[in-house]
Amino acid sequence: MKKSVLAFVLAVVALVAAVGAGLGFIAYEFTHSRPSEVAQDVVYEVEPGKGFNTIAKDLEQKGLIRNSYFFSIYARIKNERSKLKVGEYLLRTNMYPDEILEVLTSGKSIARSFTVSEGLSIYEIADLYEKEGFGQSAEFMRLVRDPQLIQTLLGEKQDSLEGYLFPETYMLTKYTDTRTLITNMVKRFLYVYNEVAPLSTLKGWTRHQVVTLASIIEKETGAPEERPMISSIFHNRISKGMKLQTDPTIIYGKAETLGKIVINITRADLLTPTRYNTYVIPGLPPGPIANPGREALLAAMKPAQTNYLFFVSQNDGTHVFSEDYKAHEKAVRQFQINAKAREGHSWRELKNRNTTTNKDSKKQAP
Repeated sequence: MKKSVLAFVLAVVALVAAVGAGLGFIAYEFTHSRPSEVAQDVVYEVEPGKGFNTIAKDLEQKGLIRNSYFFSIYARIKNERSKLKVGEYLLRTNMYPDEILEVLTSGKSIARSFTVSEGLSIYEIADLYEKEGFGQSAEFMRLVRDPQLIQTLLGEKQDSLEGYLFPETYMLTKYTDTRTLITNMVKRFLYVYNEVAPLSTLKGWTRHQVVTLASIIEKETGAPEERPMISSIFHNRISKGMKLQTDPTIIYGKAETLGKIVINITRADLLTPTRYNTYVIPGLPPGPIANPGREALLAAMKPAQTNYLFFVSQNDGTHVFSEDYKAHEKAVRQFQINAKAREGHSWRELKNRNTTTNKDSKKQAP
C-alpha cells in the first residue's frame, strides 16, 4: 500500500514537473520569438476603455504577436495588464513580446510636429491648428479668450492670450487636447520671457506693454538684424508723444470685427477708429497684435540707441531709417512712390536669402 501511494505521489510530481517544464519551455519560446523576421511598421492605437484581452487579440490579428493567450499570461506575470496607456504607437512585426509591452506601457505615443512661426496671431494659429488636423479653430479661439484660463496661466486679467503663445515647434499626439497645447505654449513663453528679462534696459514698463511692443516689432521686421532699430523708432516716438502709425495694428483692429486677418489696407482703414489703430490712438494699442519670438522680445526690452523716428520699406524686407520727416519723405518717394523701385521686389527675396544663409550655417556647423 505504501509503495503504491509513493508511486502515485512520484507520478504526480513528475507530471507537475513535466507540465511546468512544458509551460516554461512554451513561455520561453513565446517571449524569445518574433512573429516575423521582417520589420514591417504597424501603427496601433490603444483606445480608451479597451480591455487588455481585446488588445492582445488585435495584436495577434495584426501579426505583432504570435499568441494572444500567452501574451496575456506574460503581461499578468509582469503585472502590466493595467499599465497600458492610451495613444497611438509605432510597432514592428519583428519585435519581441516584451518589447511590444514596453512600448504600450511607455506612453510615448506617435507625435506630429505643429510649427508656429514668429508673428502669427491667434486667428492664424487657430486656422493652422485646424488645417493641420489637430483640432477645431473655434475651440482654440474659445480657450485663448477664456478669462479663467488666462488668469491661471498669466496670473493677471487680459482680453486674450495673444502675444503669450510662444512661436515654436510643438510635438502633439492624437490625444493632446487644445488646452494642453495652449498651456504648453504659454509656459514656453514665460520661460523665454524670464530668460531675457534681465537684459532689459527699460524702466517702468509692464510685461504686457513689452509684449505688445514686441508683437509690433515682429510684424514690422523683415531682416532680423533690424529689430533693435525698429524698436528704437517706436520707443523714440512714444517718448516724444508721437503716434506709432504702424500698419499691422490697423490689420489687427479690423480682425476684431471680421474675425480673421485680412492683409489689405485702404485709405479709409487708416482713419477708421479701432482699439488698435495706432494712426488714431496715442501710444501702444491695448494689447499684442501677434505672438513674438525671443529676438523681438529682446529688441523691445533693449532697443538700439538711435534718433530715428521713421522707416520705410525698400521692398525687399529691409528698411531705410530716417531721423526727420524730410529725409523720410525722400525715402518714400524713392522706394514707394517710384513704381520702378517696387517692380520685381518682394519680402520673399529676403526670406529666401535668410533661408539659404541658415542652411549654409547648418552645413558648416560641426
